[in-house]
Amino acid sequence: MSVPPVPVATSPVPPPVPGWAVWTLRALTTLVTALILVQPVLAGLFVTGDVGMLEMHSMTASILVAVIFLQLVAAILVWRPGRGPAWPAGACAALFVTAELQSGMGYARLLAVHIPLGVLLFGLSVALLVAVWSPRVRRSRPRRTPEAAR
Repeated sequence: MSVPPVPVATSPVPPPVPGWAVWTLRALTTLVTALILVQPVLAGLFVTGDVGMLEMHSMTASILVAVIFLQLVAAILVWRPGRGPAWPAGACAALFVTAELQSGMGYARLLAVHIPLGVLLFGLSVALLVAVWSPRVRRSRPRRTPEAAR
């Protein structure tokens, strides 16, 4: 006589984070990194004598801060309604605060702080770029069940 197999209790696999949310975050993160890469070029051209590049550097900084804000919104959309990881929202918030501080130091002409913050922004943006293009951004958090809350 054979024993019937015991059903194994498996938890349902949560659906992946919606593609539109992940791709929006990836596109904005790529744009932010590209804008950050342009900034030292514009500053270098200003230092070599092209005075008009300071205006371009300033305008690009304003655009950069606005795009980083949109990136933060996209990261929040991945996290909350998308049920994705929370770390992109935290990283984008840190990037936004650093960019605001960086911009303020530039307008105040405090180059001793402005330049190191620019290097920090570059490092943060490249790290975030690598991270959001990894497959783990698509993984959803499991839903909380009433049994798990006990």
